[in-house]
Amino acid sequence: MDEFTLNISIPSDHIDNIFGQFDRNIKSIENGMNISFILRDDAIKLIGDKKRVEHGKIIIDELLALSEKGNIITAQDVNYVMSIEKEKIESHDVSEARGEIICHTTTGKPVAPKTLGQKKYVDAISNNMIVFGVGPAGTGKTYLAMAKAITAFKNEEVSRIILTRPAIEAGEKLGFLPGDLQSKVDPYLRPLYDALYKIMGAEAFQRNMEKGLIEVAPLAYMRGRTLDNSFIILDEAQNTTPAQMKMFLTRIGFGSKAVITGDQTQKDLPNGQKSGLDDAMKVLKNIDDIKICTLDSKDVVRHPLVQKIVNAYETHEKKLQNKNKRAK
Repeated sequence: MDEFTLNISIPSDHIDNIFGQFDRNIKSIENGMNISFILRDDAIKLIGDKKRVEHGKIIIDELLALSEKGNIITAQDVNYVMSIEKEKIESHDVSEARGEIICHTTTGKPVAPKTLGQKKYVDAISNNMIVFGVGPAGTGKTYLAMAKAITAFKNEEVSRIILTRPAIEAGEKLGFLPGDLQSKVDPYLRPLYDALYKIMGAEAFQRNMEKGLIEVAPLAYMRGRTLDNSFIILDEAQNTTPAQMKMFLTRIGFGSKAVITGDQTQKDLPNGQKSGLDDAMKVLKNIDDIKICTLDSKDVVRHPLVQKIVNAYETHEKKLQNKNKRAK
């Protein structure tokens, strides 16, 4: 994306007030709006995405108006004006967030991104070989990846779909359940089956699974294989160990695409065990053709109450983290 620049003049006697002590106000705007400011005498150059730069100018104009009335500009003033402009951007982004329809469910319902975060995630899957989709429950991480996989399969862009999850018990011991190995691991994979049935239909899924064109299996089954011309989805990746994640990523062959989804706040690993998802995001963040997409509570598309629950837990966890830091 080309950078957009805009120059605005500010009377020199208001610059210190607008910028704040140690440029605190202007740095807050830079971080919040994702734009840059360069001060030259009594002129400011704004640099960044065109829409954000234009809203950045409005913020500066509002703060200048406050300053001209004799007000000392506080951090609260900056945050308030900035929140209004960010809301405007987000409201404009609603129409942009409605990306192209990926596919239709068996009942004819279109599957498409519904938020800006989801649209960026779907676009990343289209444009990169490996994508990490990280965020809370209800943000469509697995469902949208599944829709992209089925579409790629139908369009013969890949020859098979492979869906996998680590078989980690979420606080419950299932080993005592009767049945063969498949019966024991099916409970872990049920959400993947549900999404496939909804988008592809049970009959089509069963037919392709019998042919070996669709595979749903625990992560351990991936060891020792090379997966060419496949669309691979690793779900619940927060429950992998670093060794498992490395094993999975090194299975990906020519003509393949992989999506790794997970929620970093819902780990079922033993205490003290490092998550392979956390590890991989640090190790691989600067590699071309690997994209990390972070979804948040704004991208939750389930019942509105789910969004409130996610927000409540995020707030609670931040308080605990801050309390722990102070205790240290």
